Amino acid sequence: MAALTSRLNEAGIGMALWKRDWTAEQINARMVGNMSGHLGIRITAITEDALHAEMPVDERTAQPFGLLHGGASVVLSESLGTLASIMTLPEGQLAVGIEVNANHMAGVPKGQTVTAICRPLHTGRRTQVWQTEIRRADGKLACVSRLTTAVVEGNAA
Repeated sequence: MAALTSRLNEAGIGMALWKRDWTAEQINARMVGNMSGHLGIRITAITEDALHAEMPVDERTAQPFGLLHGGASVVLSESLGTLASIMTLPEGQLAVGIEVNANHMAGVPKGQTVTAICRPLHTGRRTQVWQTEIRRADGKLACVSRLTTAVVEGNAA
């Protein structure tokens, strides 16, 4: 574990990645009453190099044929990527999404809960790129999405 932590820190990834000491509970409380909260997105863990979450596939997130709606996957990805990006920035800076894409590999039936892991691909001073993998309950990759954020001046409301 020490060797992994050392390699992550050398690459600019690791506990040094996070500049804000938000907890999963604080983030989940903040999501109440907005898009993420309405879709049932819940942060489950914040690790050295990733943000972890889950989202139910139910009447809020399924398309008319009983499968996870691709747009809900994109909301999950953009929500995680934006949060993660902001968490790498000092107070006085925010991140806003400027491009998102998603590839859907497998359907997820209504009644399941998907899990997501969001990791950085690039954490620059002006832009950042985050990749989110969304998996079904059986572990199969359902979607991979990439978000590019722009770093702007401002404070989290």
